[in-house]
Amino acid sequence: MHITALKVRLSQPTVTVMVFGSSAYLLLAGAAAIASPLGGWLGLRLGTGSLFLSISVGLAGGVLLGAFSFEMMPAALEAAGRTLTVAGFVFGFASVYAIDMLINRGFMAGRESDEWHTLSRIHRNRRARSSKVTLLAAGTSVEEIIEGLSIGVALATDPTLGAIIAAAIILDNLVEGISIAEIIRAENPERASLPTYAWTSIIGLALFSSATIGWFFLREMPQSVVGSLLSLGAGGMFYLTITDLLPKSERAQYQQSAAVSVAIGFLVMFVLSSS
Repeated sequence: MHITALKVRLSQPTVTVMVFGSSAYLLLAGAAAIASPLGGWLGLRLGTGSLFLSISVGLAGGVLLGAFSFEMMPAALEAAGRTLTVAGFVFGFASVYAIDMLINRGFMAGRESDEWHTLSRIHRNRRARSSKVTLLAAGTSVEEIIEGLSIGVALATDPTLGAIIAAAIILDNLVEGISIAEIIRAENPERASLPTYAWTSIIGLALFSSATIGWFFLREMPQSVVGSLLSLGAGGMFYLTITDLLPKSERAQYQQSAAVSVAIGFLVMFVLSSS
């Protein structure tokens, strides 16, 4: 079934949202929140292979790329207009970029860059404010606020779009939980369980809380505000996809599987949007 324009959905939301919305919100937002501690459990108890991580993270990245291109930005454009859509995207992108810079103390460079040795020296002289896992988990918790708002607002305006965004974020949170568990286990293998479950639960709570705000308090906003929020979420998740999901998928040393899974996720979104 073709996904109708946001303007139409906002003017006639009552039946669809009332019947499908509440249960979908609880199921999808709850699943996205639980995915983080579940990933922590997997990282502590079972572990996962690099091929699995490459495929799952790449698939999530491809789905999100498709959601930005075919659903979130077009819906935001129709609801809010070009200026507000661009402004929302830039603000969302810049917000997550600023968080990234804060976590890295204002300096970021790849290992192959000419600035890497200078960057390493700066980081040695300016020690982090806390441990690596604390910075990662705290930064992820803040980023989850944007992702949760995107789930809540999208579900309130289009259940199909909200379900697609939530599915990709569930995969992302699973991988983040596994990463946090692996870092904590490397730092303190004897006492890894409690901090792993504590941090991943905080991440899940941040997402669920912001999704609740998006679902209950923002869906009655004017079309221009809802469209701007969608583009803001698109900008923030675009940054995370390009700088985190796609590189993480390739770092698993299965570049071909990463490319294939990203393409599959992207095409799945294209088919869903155009059918």
